[in-house]
Amino acid sequence: MSDVETFWAEFKKPIATADDYIASLRGRRMNVFFMGERVGEPVDNPVIRPSVNAMAETYRIASERPELATAHSDISDLKINRFLHVPASPADLVNKHEMQRELGRRTGTCFQRCVGMDAIGTCHSVTFDIDAKNGTDYHKRFLAFLKRAQAANVVIAGAMTDPKGDRSKAPHQQADLDLFLHVTRRDDKGIYVSGAKMHQTGAVNSHWLIFMPTMRLSAADKDWAVVGAVRVDAPGLTYIVGRQTNDTRIVDGGVMDAGNAQFAGQESLIVFENVFVPHQHVFMDGEWDFASSLVERFTTYHRSSYVCKTGLGDVLIGAAASAAEYNGVEAASHIKDKLVEMTHLNETIYSSCMAGAHQSKPVASGAYINDEMLSNVAKHNVTRFPFEIARLAQDLAGGLMVTMPSEKDLQNNEVGPLIRKFLQGRDGVDVTDRMRILRLIENMTIGRNAVGYLTESLHGAGSPQAQRIQIARGMKIEDKKARARKLAGVKPAQK
Repeated sequence: MSDVETFWAEFKKPIATADDYIASLRGRRMNVFFMGERVGEPVDNPVIRPSVNAMAETYRIASERPELATAHSDISDLKINRFLHVPASPADLVNKHEMQRELGRRTGTCFQRCVGMDAIGTCHSVTFDIDAKNGTDYHKRFLAFLKRAQAANVVIAGAMTDPKGDRSKAPHQQADLDLFLHVTRRDDKGIYVSGAKMHQTGAVNSHWLIFMPTMRLSAADKDWAVVGAVRVDAPGLTYIVGRQTNDTRIVDGGVMDAGNAQFAGQESLIVFENVFVPHQHVFMDGEWDFASSLVERFTTYHRSSYVCKTGLGDVLIGAAASAAEYNGVEAASHIKDKLVEMTHLNETIYSSCMAGAHQSKPVASGAYINDEMLSNVAKHNVTRFPFEIARLAQDLAGGLMVTMPSEKDLQNNEVGPLIRKFLQGRDGVDVTDRMRILRLIENMTIGRNAVGYLTESLHGAGSPQAQRIQIARGMKIEDKKARARKLAGVKPAQK
């Protein structure tokens, strides 16, 4: 039995609960490093575990909110987790976004599973299009893989971003060809790939990786035009888990100083060293002319997926309002006005994401994709508005958010009573509750989960200029000019 068949045999009983999911991660032979040391069991690493907990919520919500987080699959004829579903209607995308906002509210961080979900929808349509043009069987392979994944209820991570090296050069022009993931050799059983993928959320917590090209390619980049699926514990894969601000507070003792001790995100640099991919899991190999449509479809899906940040925004607005209440100033007009502004910005993000879902259209494979213009507008809002929401939250929190003594000081017999005396706010509010809320605001705006709320909002699914380019391509300026000139009575130019 091959390694792949052995893997699927282990999932004869599908993952059903959050506890099942966590148990499924144990005992794997993975090459994981964090802070210069090999991680023996990632699930038990105290810095990594909060990200495992966040992804586990994607299973818990499927049980608690099935109307949002599950769907019927025509591929497997099963009721499945929505993170494994190919959107088949605007309603599917609307429910997807409602689920993402709710998960953001529950975790206050990145729950790390949207990239894989958006890769699934993208591969469904692009493999169909390649087969229609070239007579290949990629779509059949992909459906067979996805059917098994849905039945087992596993986590699929998407891996798109390459290191890129010298940005002025194409993949084949790089001094080190591994700076973009590429095929190194082929045989009668499959292909071998080398390179790396960066900024990969939840990779260590997943079961499978789908890797994809990161940009449009030329014929000279044929070996870099590759899409495939590999197990996360496949031989040749190394994971280097990235640092996050204040990530080791969780091991300092206590939970208050972490701000959000239960949930966090996680990113890794994934190194591929001649990783074998059997033909059955290869979904593109050399079709460079489809790389651009793959990237555009993926980013259209994924830019709307940043609706999750409105869930985090809900939490941060609630924390800021609580801080004001604990200070005894919640009735002040300027406090109310700032909370209104935060809400306005948060709902503006939400409305553009939901509009893109409602305006979605089907492609040839039958998958529905969000409206491209509205998705790019939504993501462009996300590159800005969370930063202003975070600024206002810090404004309402006050300077104590960053000058507050530690939880260990609070527990100290000598200085603890002094902290309780001098950090009291409104009468009747426990000092520790005030401190907890301030630590949460710190966590989300400059601490560990600011990665998922702020920096990820800026650079995830493409940095701001990427959206501006797509908006410029789709803004139909000549049509707008023609309409304006017609109403103004400007006569058409003589040809």
